[in-house]
Amino acid sequence: MNKQNPQQPSPDVPAWLAQMSDPKFWASLPSQFQSQFQHLQPALQAFPNMAFPFGGAAGAGQFDPSSLVKQLGELGASLDAADMVRLQQDYAQQFSELWQAAMSARVPPVTDRRLSAPAWQESSYFAFQAAAYQLNSRFLLALADAVKGSDKVRNRVRFAVQQMIDAMSPANFLATNPVAQQKVIETGGESLTKGIAQLIADLQKGHVSQTDETAFEVGKDVGASEGSVIYENELFQLIQYKPLTKTVHAVPLLIVPPCINKFYILDLQPQNSLVRYTVEQGHTVFLISWRNADASVDGATWDQYVDGAVANAIHIVQEVSKQPQINALGFCVGGTILSCALALLAARGEDPVSSLTLLTTFLDFSDTGAIDVYIDEMQLAMREQMIGKRGLMAGRDFASAFSSLRPNDLLWNYVESNYLKGEAPTAFDLLYWNADSTNLPGPMFCYYLRHMYLENALKDPGRLTVAGEKIDLRKITAPAFIYASREDHIVPWKSAYATVGLINASRRANNRFVLGASGHIAGVINPASKNKRNYWVNDKLEADPDAWFAKAKEHPGSWWTEWAAFLGKHGGRKVAAPKAAGSAKYRQIEPAPGRYVKVKADQVI
Repeated sequence: MNKQNPQQPSPDVPAWLAQMSDPKFWASLPSQFQSQFQHLQPALQAFPNMAFPFGGAAGAGQFDPSSLVKQLGELGASLDAADMVRLQQDYAQQFSELWQAAMSARVPPVTDRRLSAPAWQESSYFAFQAAAYQLNSRFLLALADAVKGSDKVRNRVRFAVQQMIDAMSPANFLATNPVAQQKVIETGGESLTKGIAQLIADLQKGHVSQTDETAFEVGKDVGASEGSVIYENELFQLIQYKPLTKTVHAVPLLIVPPCINKFYILDLQPQNSLVRYTVEQGHTVFLISWRNADASVDGATWDQYVDGAVANAIHIVQEVSKQPQINALGFCVGGTILSCALALLAARGEDPVSSLTLLTTFLDFSDTGAIDVYIDEMQLAMREQMIGKRGLMAGRDFASAFSSLRPNDLLWNYVESNYLKGEAPTAFDLLYWNADSTNLPGPMFCYYLRHMYLENALKDPGRLTVAGEKIDLRKITAPAFIYASREDHIVPWKSAYATVGLINASRRANNRFVLGASGHIAGVINPASKNKRNYWVNDKLEADPDAWFAKAKEHPGSWWTEWAAFLGKHGGRKVAAPKAAGSAKYRQIEPAPGRYVKVKADQVI
């Protein structure tokens, strides 16, 4: 096979190349990875029979506008006939121009970064495939944008269409990927052999490998900061970390990580560990390590996570440190649970924290970003019926849902590199953590979805009752450091900004908002030592987030230094570092990171 005629198979390639070259094989990957893609079904139901408006490797059949209109009607949406005619006419004209360009050997422009390698332009056949794919993508997105209906329905339609577009990229199929074909020939079929082996291994694991999962071990390579587990119950272990300075601030810090993922995102390797950084700043750090839920806790409720876990941990840290107030940090859903716990304790007449830090946290769920496509009454009612009283929300379903929000980055590029090109995934600690899923108790998870995401009840004073008390976020009066990431698609930064108007209602000046660059995870895990990215600060809290940003000052580097100054201000006087973890009552159970974090989600479900 040569570059002038790359679609002809070489006799040097093993006979089974023909089977592996069949686009139907690669199109069947979603069904083979049933658990990986199961979450897509509710969204894709909008277009169960919709074919791409072109034939060939990237689609089959003819576009059926009447079928589309019918399916939209079932969703409570519509598409004007005039818009349909206009789009079809535009499509026909552009396709004709594309075909004429191909016939005259003119290479059409390609802007899709996944189709930008020179091999896509070295053959008119592949150049046409790439350009036709882009044309059809534009047509389908234009159709989605022309849909009339509620914002939620329109967003769901566009999401479903984008999923289809990304899945059917010619880069995902060996028969239409010239880069992968060239590699097959250059390696004498070895790349394909490796790709199939990696595909089989991933099928056995039940997920697409994003990193070399053998390169890390929890407690050795990641999550390895020295410390002790000093308490545990059925929901969490409490870790106290060993000091790295001779003196420490008297007021300790309790970290509440998200229970949807494992805590060691905050304690990766020493150079990018927020835990280690905080200990190096002279703070005594305690951290909640959530249990990977199994059948023994499949009936646990939101109240138990708020009262039996976080409020309980606050009291233990107060007792161990002998401090009436502590500092507290919550990340993502950990921040939501922590805020509920503080409002609960405030309702009981307690004021347990000297300061509060919230990282990429929802308290106002008015705009829930990309994840909104998965949340409505019908889908939630189905979840409640299945696991609302007892059962588990599987970690693999969380992983699949989050991957679908950025499918090209978190799924399809790995299908191409791992399977079509036979490239072994590189070692990356953050992606290792990303693949280490956690399960949640069904009742707790369903409560969270209904009362937070669907009803947005947490922001309304007294609307929710937790552990027998009315929850009012306005009663949280501790100085607050509120952080958001500008490109966060999980917690949009303007939603995080809304927190400044919910807590410290009578002392708004106690709140400070800092906006960092990048996304939900990379924005948070931005070590000060690397001096990367940037952040924005404006100590005047405007009512409108855009007005705040317009006047904010941009700073180079990590926001960690800003937070370190804030935490130091509320850390109290310096005292001698404790010689041992815990107390006479709370003795060391085992070394950090403990047993709970090492349990794999699929081992217990």
